[in-house]
Amino acid sequence: MAVSSSIPLPISPSTSDPPYKLLQNHSSLNLLSKCKSIHNLKQVHTQIIKTGLHKTQFALSKLVEFSALSPSGDLSYALSIFQAIEEPNIFLWNTIMRGYLLSSNPYLAIDFYIRMVVSDVEPNSYTFPVLLKCCVNLGDTQVGKQLHGQILKLGFDSDPFVNSSLINLYAQNGEMGNAFKVFDKSTDRNVVSFTALITGYASSGCMDDARRLFDEMPTRDVVCWNAMISGYIQSDQFQEGLAFFQEMLKANVRPNQSTMVTLLSACAQSGSIDLGNWVRSWIEDHGLGSNLRLVNALVDMYSKCGALETARDLFDGLNQKNVVSWNVMIGGYTHMSHYREALELFRLMLRSNVEPNDVTLLGVLPACAHLGALDLGKWIHAYVDKNFESFSNNSLWTSLIDMYAKCGNVEAAKQIFDGMEVRSVASCNAMISGLAMHGQASMALELFSKMADEGFKPDDITFVGVLSACNHAGMLDLGRQYFTSMVQDYNISPKLQHYGIMIDLLGRAGLFDEAETLIKSMEMKPDGAIWGSLLGACRVHSHVELGEFVAERLFELEPDNPGPYVLLSNIYAGAGRWDDVARIRTRLHDKGMKKLPGCTSIEVDSYVHEFLVGDKVHPLSKDIYEMLKETDKLLEKAGFVAETSEVLYDIDEELKEGAVSHHSERLAIAFGLISTKPGTTIRIVKNLRVCGNCHSATKLISKIFNREIIARDRNRFHHFKNGSCSCNDYW
Repeated sequence: MAVSSSIPLPISPSTSDPPYKLLQNHSSLNLLSKCKSIHNLKQVHTQIIKTGLHKTQFALSKLVEFSALSPSGDLSYALSIFQAIEEPNIFLWNTIMRGYLLSSNPYLAIDFYIRMVVSDVEPNSYTFPVLLKCCVNLGDTQVGKQLHGQILKLGFDSDPFVNSSLINLYAQNGEMGNAFKVFDKSTDRNVVSFTALITGYASSGCMDDARRLFDEMPTRDVVCWNAMISGYIQSDQFQEGLAFFQEMLKANVRPNQSTMVTLLSACAQSGSIDLGNWVRSWIEDHGLGSNLRLVNALVDMYSKCGALETARDLFDGLNQKNVVSWNVMIGGYTHMSHYREALELFRLMLRSNVEPNDVTLLGVLPACAHLGALDLGKWIHAYVDKNFESFSNNSLWTSLIDMYAKCGNVEAAKQIFDGMEVRSVASCNAMISGLAMHGQASMALELFSKMADEGFKPDDITFVGVLSACNHAGMLDLGRQYFTSMVQDYNISPKLQHYGIMIDLLGRAGLFDEAETLIKSMEMKPDGAIWGSLLGACRVHSHVELGEFVAERLFELEPDNPGPYVLLSNIYAGAGRWDDVARIRTRLHDKGMKKLPGCTSIEVDSYVHEFLVGDKVHPLSKDIYEMLKETDKLLEKAGFVAETSEVLYDIDEELKEGAVSHHSERLAIAFGLISTKPGTTIRIVKNLRVCGNCHSATKLISKIFNREIIARDRNRFHHFKNGSCSCNDYW
């Protein structure tokens, strides 16, 4: 940046500055607004010294303000200028405190205030709103109350900005009683103080109190309307929020950008795409189609409403994208279970040299978990360690625990959990669930006991993990005990998921009468998952009559789901009732439904490969089938006999055997064998329950090739090693 030369100002060493207008329009000070980096700032500073402007409080204030508050500035540089000033005025002190407010350590603003008081500098009405905002950001009402005492002592409590800041301090920290006391004692209740209290009630979910206060307001601006709409949205009262927006329009209050962002959030969470389209029209009609904040909100709304193509078109149409743009699009793909697209976009983000933040990673990690993309998950973990060393976001660590567990590396999940300085119920839940799905029931239940000992109160999600641990290990009596304890000791009402696990546990044990009794005792109607668990148990125990009854319930509940037809057909096939198999398949065909194809993914060299049953589209398909053929020969030599009872067709045994050997997990394992070094662990993820034939074959393959094979199916993990499986053939 070129710095123009300026004629020095005739400044005497006196303390008084030249006329304000002369300083305000000086070319050297005007250059500050053009600074794009700290290097530019230092160039301007040099020019200011050359012209003698550095002897004026006005110029120094401008320098400090830009250095402390501008994105192109540097707070440490602002401090160095400040410390060189003999008698800095209150504006300069306040500016440094504002800089600390925007920094990663707002507590330093409080320390700086103490230094100011010790220096005998009197605070003014602009000092306390900054300090109180620091307390809000830090959630520290104790320091806030000390400041409140000083405000009363100095008589600033009557200042409307200070008063509103005090209300906001208490309201944002959930101390609504104190917030109301400050409001009630106020002699000048304005829109700002009303809005601060309304926002507090809304944030606490007290929408009736917020509405009562709103109705009492003598005058209302767009900000208080926005606060009410936002409150309804945060309280999951989406329809009320949308109705309130209609009231706002009837009152002839013109919405602003914040209104539209809040409204789009409501549309996203409630699936109101029609209103979202109206908001988009409003944005375009008002010439705001290029406003990044609004377009980001539109991308978020469309993606969460399932209109991913529209969202992507808007995203791709952005000339300038910020990290929020990438986050909402990646998050949208993950939200709609388009995990592969989420990972592809994340890789594009990295290639575009955009630095991901914690929100980005929270959107990507579930995609890694679902696809079994362990290599990318490890990269994210390393990135977090490098860039968020002192990061305390529990959600991120919890998501890493979940990712490692679901990608088959439960040991890494344990290491993260054990290394957490501050644990939460959510992190305990993730670890319990991870241990459960890996069949480590004893460790999961031990962690549950420790969790209670450490003062954490288990929630309904905790008991989903605990009951799953019992279910995967076949611990029927313990499962009953924990289910009873959940209700009686923790006062948690069972949800459908809890009932589903218990019915699955009872059904697999063959206790159909007890399972039916439990279903009849439910306060809600059983859903498809519960009837599906019972139908699965009927298949295991060849209970044809009950299977027919349960299947009919499922046909009524989920008429477009082919799963129950397939399970009932399997039950008939197991009983050799091929006419009934044909009848069910005809019904399936007449309805135009097809069985969900088996799909297995495997990550090799950080890329996820997917295989369908009988898949021949992979570039290495020829090599894969050669390995499959070799594997089948080795299995036959080892005495393996294919189990064909689960194949639906009434075809000869040789063809049945060929059908099951081409299941997606067998193809993925064959690809893993030809694509990785000997001894490397093979990790696969299947969308369906692994069949008995593939389970038996994989046990032997692990022994023949001396490979550990970790497989995640729809229900749990299987660790195959040396010819055995961690599930002990109970799955």
